[in-house]
Amino acid sequence: MEMQKVSAQTIFSACQQMLGLQTLQQATGATHACAWVDENGLVGLVREDVGRHNAMDKLIGALASQGRSGGFVITTSRASYEMVQKVAMAGFDLLVAISAPTGLAVRIAESMHITLLGFVRDQQLVAYSHADRIT
Repeated sequence: MEMQKVSAQTIFSACQQMLGLQTLQQATGATHACAWVDENGLVGLVREDVGRHNAMDKLIGALASQGRSGGFVITTSRASYEMVQKVAMAGFDLLVAISAPTGLAVRIAESMHITLLGFVRDQQLVAYSHADRIT
């Protein structure tokens, strides 16, 4: 199965949208967030928590309960191997992180055919796996 291509501009736009939807972060300055971006590049769900893995779990749970699919996931934290695995198990093939991924996350993303992006900020990004998906 060929992965759908996503433009870097769509990714930058989604990250910017997410900032405005992080109400706990705006109030406290101390939370992580994970967001689901639909096929049109619109942020459809955001979940926040003081723990980055908790934010991801909340998002994956909400997506499953609402039957949402397609699109991609953004995290405001480092991308760990567990996050890559969770994204893959939920049926997504693109994980965007504003910080660095771990080395193991990169290796698992490569083997699971997940496009993993890091340092997505200031209109720049680093593609760590399956970069051919980003246009």
